[in-house]
Amino acid sequence: MRKRPHTTRTGIILFLILLLTVVSYFNKRIAKPPDQESTAQIQWAFANQKSEIQVRGSGVIIKTLKDDLKGARHQRFLVQVAQGQTILIAHNIDLAPRIDTIQKGETISFYGVYEWNNKGGVVHWTHHDPKRRHTDGWLKYHGKIYQ
Repeated sequence: MRKRPHTTRTGIILFLILLLTVVSYFNKRIAKPPDQESTAQIQWAFANQKSEIQVRGSGVIIKTLKDDLKGARHQRFLVQVAQGQTILIAHNIDLAPRIDTIQKGETISFYGVYEWNNKGGVVHWTHHDPKRRHTDGWLKYHGKIYQ
């Protein structure tokens, strides 16, 4: 018994339609980061509990903290980035200059790696990597780059 050619073609077409429908459904359900490098990435990473994401953003310094002097030394301060979300900036002062003039209420820009936590997250790697294994980060404050 011979199969009718149009029946085989119809089956293939129906299979492809079903496959495209399934792929489209899952693409909509899987969280994806924003394409642009901005504070929106931080909001996305926080909402989706994602870490190790290279981010660029800016915000207002709301609190300066004591330097963390255990292990690699870090200058630390809290930045409000958007709609009340705050992040901790942990700037390695063994590898980059400390910002001695940092002030609450001032704006700072940053480029580094976001790590999720339930308090808003941490941005670190805001400095150059002397071993060249990681993307160089930076802080920009009052027009000066610290890295």
